[in-house]
Amino acid sequence: MARRFRNEIVQKVDGKGRVSIPAPFRRVLEQGDPDWTEGLRPELVLVYGTAAQNYIEGYTVIAMDAIEDAIEALPYGDDREEMEMNYSTKSLPMNIDDTGRIILSPMLIEKLGLDGEAVFAGTGKTFRIWEPKAYAEFVAAREAAMKARGDGFDLRRVLNKPDGA
Repeated sequence: MARRFRNEIVQKVDGKGRVSIPAPFRRVLEQGDPDWTEGLRPELVLVYGTAAQNYIEGYTVIAMDAIEDAIEALPYGDDREEMEMNYSTKSLPMNIDDTGRIILSPMLIEKLGLDGEAVFAGTGKTFRIWEPKAYAEFVAAREAAMKARGDGFDLRRVLNKPDGA
């Protein structure tokens, strides 16, 4: 079974844009890089997307290959062009360095408005890098949406297997 990105972890971002990928996330990235072996630096892809996207999404090599295969299967037209722009043009392949860090470019730091810290939030097959205040606002909005469903609502009901199995 494939490992997943889980948890929310605050990491320091230094003045050069270096930030440590949380150790559990590095294990998922290693597993999701078919060329990785012990001693090599795992590869990942960061998708920064359009101006409306206020986070950066991290993908394993295998997950990004699956998305690009699906895009290639689309007929030519606006949907395909938008997908290509978002996932191919507005993305950065990179390797984790020997100390477990990546370097966020000045463009990415400016896009997110990072100032010393970033939140890494696992979303299963991907992870997101957020500016802490923007992440807190996103979480508050999701919690308000859950509260609007009523006190007795069990989120597991939306799954095919409600018991989570």
